[in-house]
Amino acid sequence: MLVSELLESSNFVSLHPLSQSHDAEISSITLDSRAVEPGALFIAIKGNASDGHDYIPQAIEAGATAILCQEFPKDAPENIVFLKSPDVRRGASQLAHIFYDYPSESLAVLGVTGTNGKTTTTFLIDSLMRAKFGKNGLLGTVWNDEGNGARKAELTTPDAISLHRSLANMVNNRCLGVALELSSHGIDQGRTADLTINTAVFTNLTQDHLDYHGTMENYYQAKKQLFIQLGQQDPQTKPCAIINIDDTYGKRLSLELKDEFPQLRQITFGFSVDADLRAKDIKQTGKGAEFRLDYNKKSYLVQTPMIGLFNIRNILAALASVTAPKLLNMREAIAAIQTAKQVPGRLERVSQSIQLHAFVDYAHTPDALENVCQTLQELEPTRLITVFGCGGDRDATKRPLMAEAASRRSTFCIVTSDNPRTENPISIIKEVESGLIGDHHLSIVDRAKAIQTAVDLARNGDVILIAGKGHEDYQIFGTEKVHFNDRKHLRDALQKKEAELQEALQKKSAPRNDYSD
Repeated sequence: MLVSELLESSNFVSLHPLSQSHDAEISSITLDSRAVEPGALFIAIKGNASDGHDYIPQAIEAGATAILCQEFPKDAPENIVFLKSPDVRRGASQLAHIFYDYPSESLAVLGVTGTNGKTTTTFLIDSLMRAKFGKNGLLGTVWNDEGNGARKAELTTPDAISLHRSLANMVNNRCLGVALELSSHGIDQGRTADLTINTAVFTNLTQDHLDYHGTMENYYQAKKQLFIQLGQQDPQTKPCAIINIDDTYGKRLSLELKDEFPQLRQITFGFSVDADLRAKDIKQTGKGAEFRLDYNKKSYLVQTPMIGLFNIRNILAALASVTAPKLLNMREAIAAIQTAKQVPGRLERVSQSIQLHAFVDYAHTPDALENVCQTLQELEPTRLITVFGCGGDRDATKRPLMAEAASRRSTFCIVTSDNPRTENPISIIKEVESGLIGDHHLSIVDRAKAIQTAVDLARNGDVILIAGKGHEDYQIFGTEKVHFNDRKHLRDALQKKEAELQEALQKKSAPRNDYSD
C-alpha cells in the first residue's frame, strides 16, 4: 500500500510539512524497531518506559521507508517519508485499520469490558460461536485464537497494530466473529478506537487499576468511552450495548447512554426485575446451577456446570452477545451453554479423591475475592480456607480491602506472595495484614509453602481456595518471571496428602503379628 493511500483515508495523520521525500510503498506496520523490515512503516510512540522517537535511527537503518511520529527528528533523511500526528496512538490505530483492509467490518466483533468477568464471558461467547459455526476468533487474557489454533496471550487487549493484524488473520481464516476482551488501558490508549463493534458488554466496575486511572471516576469514564464509540458508530451496523444493571456503574451507564445516544440499542441483564434478560429461581449445587431466564416475554430453563451468581451474570451477558446480532437464537445458545468449556483459572476445580474440594481462581480485586468466597460458602463447607496475596507495583489501596473481604468470608486465611515485582514481598504482606479481621489467619511469604500448608490444614468437608493468579503459570520477582503454577502446586499437595492418608489406612488395617517365642 502506498503512503498516499493511507493518508487519503486518515484524518489523524498527515504528511509532515518538512518531509522532502516522495510517496513510498508500505509493506508492513510496526511499533517495535526490532521488527522493522525493508519497506516498513515504523510508528514512534512516547510511552511511560521508553520513547519510540529514540529508535527512529535504528528503524531507518533496518529499512523503514516511512515513520509516523509526533516530533520531527533533526537531520531527517530525505529518502524517508515522515508522517505526523498529534496523537500517534490514535493515528496508529487508524492506519492499522486501513492497512489491514478494515477487518473488523468483516467480522462480528463481540467485545467485553468491566473489572471482573471479562475472561469468563469472552470464553462463553467463544464456546457458543464454536458450537454453531465450528471456529471463532478469540483475543483475551488467557488465549488468543485467530481461527487456526490457540496460543497464550500476552496482553488482555493487544496494541492497535497487533489487534488489526489478528482480526485480518481471522478474516483470512474464515472466522465469522471474534470474542474480544477490552481492557480499560486498551480503550483509554485508543487501541480499540477504530473497531466496528456489533455488541459491547459492560460486566461491572469495582476497584482496580487506580495506579493507572487515579480515581474510580476516571476508571469509569475510560470504560464508558467504548460505549460512546458504539453510540457514534454508523447505525447501519446495528450496534448493541449489553449492560449489567445489577451493578451501580452499569445502571448509571445505561441511563447516561439512553440520554446521550437514544438511538443506540440496549439489552440489560441481571437479577433485577428491570433487566431485559433476567435470571430467577436459581438453584446451585457443587456440580453446577440451573435457573429460569426471562427474555422478551418468554421463559427458558438454563442449566450449566458453572457455579456462582457472578457466573450466572456472565452467562446472561454471553447469551445476549450472540443473540442480539442474531448469530444464534436463544434456544441454540442455551443448549450450547450446557457444554461450555471450563475457563482456565476461573473457579477451576482441582479434582482429587480425598473428601474436600479445592479451587483455583483469578480473583485479584476485593469484589472478585468476596464473590468467589461467597460462592464457595454456598457449597456449605465445614471450613473455607483461602490463600491469597496482592501484586506489587499495582494499586496498593486495594490490599487491606482484599484482606477484609477474604477474612470476612473465609474460615481461615493464609496471606502469601502474588507477583511482588519490584516491591518487597514482606512489605506487601504487611499492608495486606492491616485489613484482616479476627485472628484466624497466618502469613507465609513462599507461595508454594502457603498452598501446601492450606492442604495440610484441610480436613474432610473443607473447601480450599487459591486466589489471585488463576491461569498464570509464573510469578514476577523484580522484572524476572519465574515458573509457578497454582494448579500444579495444589494438585501435587493434594496427591501428597492422599498418599499419606492411604499409607496411614494401610498401616491401620495391616494384620498384627502377636505371636512370640
